[in-house]
Amino acid sequence: MNNQQTFHWTVDKNEENLKENQGIIEAAHLLQQGEVIAFPTETVYGLGANALDEAAIAKIFIAKGRPNDNPLIVHIARREQLNDLVQEPSEKARALIESFWPGPLTLIFKQTGSVAKNVTAGLDTVAVRMPDHPVAEALLLASDLPLAAPSANLSGKPSPTAAEHVWTDLQGRVVGIIDGGSTGVGLESTVLDVTGEIPILFRPGGITKEAIESVVGPIQVDPALKKDDQAPRSPGMKYTHYAPQGDLFLVSEKEEIQGYVDKWRLQGKMVGVLATEESKSNYEADVIISCGSRANLASVANQLYDALRAFDKKGVELIFAEIFSEEGIGLAIMNRLEKASAGRIL
Repeated sequence: MNNQQTFHWTVDKNEENLKENQGIIEAAHLLQQGEVIAFPTETVYGLGANALDEAAIAKIFIAKGRPNDNPLIVHIARREQLNDLVQEPSEKARALIESFWPGPLTLIFKQTGSVAKNVTAGLDTVAVRMPDHPVAEALLLASDLPLAAPSANLSGKPSPTAAEHVWTDLQGRVVGIIDGGSTGVGLESTVLDVTGEIPILFRPGGITKEAIESVVGPIQVDPALKKDDQAPRSPGMKYTHYAPQGDLFLVSEKEEIQGYVDKWRLQGKMVGVLATEESKSNYEADVIISCGSRANLASVANQLYDALRAFDKKGVELIFAEIFSEEGIGLAIMNRLEKASAGRIL
């Protein structure tokens, strides 16, 4: 699986009639043949296969090295495709679809049984979203398939926000990669269970808790959001995710970061600091990387994974990171940082 030819198509997301782009046509044909293709979305790059084909889905898990008890998100381009995949959506689900699709919101429904069993990890529910990216839309339409697609990275590593990241992780492990430029949001979609009367937030993402509640009223936050000790009921709930190669520690008081850096540099370690634009000049370390502006947390979400991967390129052994408010998109940022650090907070 790690020595096959990997096709690389560069596709301009602003091109007209993308569905007729030769790269899109070739990739769509390979998907119809049961192959796996990486493609851009507005969140991160996804690794897609026919959601109705169990053998095709198995190739995703092999390529990523991902445990197969972790459910996948099904991506669609047309709302009518939902009818074949899920049971009747609730009134609240329909309101959320109307407000946020296409966009970075994944909804969990009771399934009809039409998707491959390894998409749902044996659950009676299925996670579905409609991506808001012209290349993803064109590929979905050209293939005329619902595509199950987790992030296009090796399991556990930071999710890819550029085709370069996908190539680094999966070249030789997948048949093709569509390079559609950098992604927008930079974090995976919000995952919300809408099977019950009160929606339950399983994973924070680009659509904030506050935005959801402005449409459907109060929602619950799943207590297992920060726990990794049970079978996952949604994508992104289990295992250490998003982790750089070096050990990552979150520091609750950023004034204490320099002390940790100095201590470990004296012991011969290569030490990095994950900072913001406002604070990066306050530190002295082997590598200092800004992940965006604290005054604009959307920029932090957009740049976080690229920053974590940048530490890997420098060979950093220990990383000390600032923390963020959990308001708005900050909840998603901290969720990813806590996962990446395996919950190590100083």
